Formats: sequence, structure tokens, C-alpha cells
Amino acid sequence: MVSTFGSLATAYRGLTAARTGLDVVGQNIANVNTEGYTRQRVTQSSIEAAARVGLFSSGAQPGQGVSVDGIARIGDRFADAQVRGAAGAAGYQGVRASVTAALESSLNEPSTTGIASQLTKFWSAWQDVSNDPSAAAPAAVLLGQANTIAQTLSTGYKAVDDQWTSQRQQLDGLASQLNSAATQVADLNVRIRTATQQGVSTNELVDARSALTEKIASLAGGTVRDNADGTVDVLVGGNALVSGDSARQVKVTGDYTLATASSGVSLEWTHRAGDPISLDGGSIAGSLSVLAPAAPGGTGGVLAEAAASYDALATQLAAQVNAVHSTGTTADGTTGHAFFGFTAGVSAARGLTVLPTGASTIASGNGTGGALDGSVARAVGQIGLSVGSPDRTWGSIVSTIGATARTEADRSTLTDLAATSAKGRQLSTAGVSLDEENVNLLTYQHAYQGAARVMTAIDEMLDTLINGMGRVGR
Repeated sequence: MVSTFGSLATAYRGLTAARTGLDVVGQNIANVNTEGYTRQRVTQSSIEAAARVGLFSSGAQPGQGVSVDGIARIGDRFADAQVRGAAGAAGYQGVRASVTAALESSLNEPSTTGIASQLTKFWSAWQDVSNDPSAAAPAAVLLGQANTIAQTLSTGYKAVDDQWTSQRQQLDGLASQLNSAATQVADLNVRIRTATQQGVSTNELVDARSALTEKIASLAGGTVRDNADGTVDVLVGGNALVSGDSARQVKVTGDYTLATASSGVSLEWTHRAGDPISLDGGSIAGSLSVLAPAAPGGTGGVLAEAAASYDALATQLAAQVNAVHSTGTTADGTTGHAFFGFTAGVSAARGLTVLPTGASTIASGNGTGGALDGSVARAVGQIGLSVGSPDRTWGSIVSTIGATARTEADRSTLTDLAATSAKGRQLSTAGVSLDEENVNLLTYQHAYQGAARVMTAIDEMLDTLINGMGRVGR
């Protein structure tokens, strides 16, 4: 009878294991569309036969059924690490591609209102003035075109400045997201450690933490290190952003305007001011790279380099035009007059101004050819055809920015593909397959039915044993 009751317990354990399997399959199916969910499986093992002594100890003995050891999360830490690495690279390149694309668009080239077209009209206006130096109409057209160029340069520079400020403000938001994610990971570490100590499943908590570490990687790169107690450490720039149940905070330092941010923008620890964090990827690193100040050789941040290009073009235009114009004579017989000037206290591109106010203040000739002498105006008009003209400088600027934008877009495409591929490999292991779950559903269903049938058979045996034996002679 002891053996028979033991068989009843074995059947019960089979029922329990099958029911747990059905519950897990239901959980998987319910979360088939849940982002970040990792499929689960019941882990079970057989229970060995009980030791028996005494009169009934001889003969082979079966085991005592099945033990449900836990519910495993079918994840792959190596695939997770690849996803985080790819997310960091994609985040970095995504920011750079977006910024350079917007910068290229702000150039407004080629178009009839771009700087290239305005320069062509400007040189043509000088030729018109050279044909009739004393006429008011050609002079008015020239001065209007000169002011248009100055305004276009100022508008272009302001567009870069505004883009720089916008990116700087976005960087504050990215840092806040990083701090929030780090705090949440530390909180989940505590909950996971406590649940592990209590023997409670932590699969859903680990899923939530994995999603957060992936977000951290897309923001700031970094690596994740598993600890024996179920917690993880998140390292950024070689230092711990999250260590067990504690999370460190970061802050962005630097001004919000391009003109006042000569020292650049950096990410620092709040508890260690003045110590920049060296990031190896993520959208924060991408933002910091485009916000870097200009550097010799054009190797600085793309926005600061673009602003410096506008200033250089304005300075070159003024210098070349003024060099020729100052040799000419105005209507009052004086020479040495500049055509362009600069407003003090602002950048060259934003401070470019036109000094003459009419035909009498434009030095069209050299004073030796009479009222129709337009030699100086003609010489200024020829500047656009020279090898080192502002037109060619602007063409080089546009080509450089266009090539950079194209390169960054191509790199972003490649890193996005790598991130998608890594995510696909992760999902091939961790994702829920409805076909597989339906097969498992049928398997556990039949196992449950079989265990129930065994229990029914044992129940009938016990009924016969208890109620049907010993009736002879009554």
C-alpha cells in the first residue's frame, strides 16, 4: 500500500509538471507581441527512487516522478552583448547622419537663392556698374545684391548656430534619459536580488532590465557585467554607471550658444566635476562629436567647422573686394575706401556690412578715365573668375559638407543594418514562436491527460484494495 500511495504521488507530480508547462506556454503566447519579452521554458528533472529497507526492500524500484526545478529564461548573453554593441554604434552614427543631413539642407545648394547664385549675380552687377559708373540704377542693383549676399551669409551662419543650440539642448535630454535608465537598472537589481534569494522567478524583471541596458548602450555605449547575486554592473567609459544597487549620475557641461562655447561641451560625473567621461558609442557620444569646437585642419565638430567656413568666406569676400575697391576713386576724388565692413562683437558672417550708400560712394574707376571710367568696377567683377575666388571657396565648402553628409548617411545605414541583424539573432533565440508554443501546448496537454489517467488507474486500484479485499467468509 505504501508503494501504491507513492505511485499516486508520482502521478500528482506529473500533473503538476504538465500544468506548470501549460502555464508557461500560456505566458509565452500571451507575450508574443511584447517588446523585450524573452521566451521561457520549464526546467525539470526526474526524482530518483526512494531507498527501501525491510521485508519489501528487494527488486527494482521506479523513480518518484518529476521535479519542477524552475522556469528558465531562454536568453543568450552573448547575443545580448552584440545587440548592445550594435545599438551603441547605431546611436552614434544616427546622430551624426541626422545632423550632417540637416546641415547640408541648410546650405540651400544648388538653388537660385543660394550663395553660389548670389555671388554670380554680385559679380555681374559689378560689370553693369563698370559700363555706366555714374548711373544710379546699376549702383542700386549692386548695393542691393551686396546686401543680399551679406544677409544670406548671416542667415546661413544663424542656421548653423541654431542647429548647434538645438543639439546642445537635446544633449541635456539624452543625459536625463541616461540617468533615469541607470536609476531604474539599480532598482531592478535590488528587486531581482531579493526575488532570487526568496526563490521567486525573476524572468520578467530581467527582461525589463535587459531592455534598459540596451537603452543605455544606445545612449552611451558601455558594457554590462553579470554578478553572482543576479545583479549587473553597467560600465560607461570604463567606470561604473550602475554598481549593484547604486547608480551614479552624469551631467552635461558647456554653454548653449556656439559663440560662447569655445571650450566645448562634455559629459561629466556629477560626483566628480571636471572629469569628462570618454564614451565609446551611443547617441550622446554622437552629439558630443558634432558639438566639438573647430580645430586646425577642419577636424573639429562638423557644426563649428561649418560656422567657421561661413566666417572664412565672409572674410575672404570682404578682403578680395576691398583690396581692389580701395584702389579706386569715388566721386569726391578720394581713394582707399572699403566696400565691405564688419560689425564689432559678432562673427564675420553675421557682421558683414556694405559701406557704400550710392553711386557716388562706389569707387568704380581709378580717377584717370573720366566719368565713364569703370576699370575698378570691372576688375572687381573679374574676381569671381580667379582661381582663389570666393565662388570656388564656397563650392569647396558645399562639396565637403555634402561628402561628409553622404559618408555619415552610409555609415548610419550600415550600423542600422548591423543592429537589425544583431537583434534578429537575439530574437531567433529569445523570441516566441507560435508554432513551437502550439507544439509544446499539445505536448503538455497530452502529458497532463496521461498523468490524470495514471492517477485514475491508481485510484481504482486503491479502491479495489481497500474496499474489495477481505470479503470472503463474511
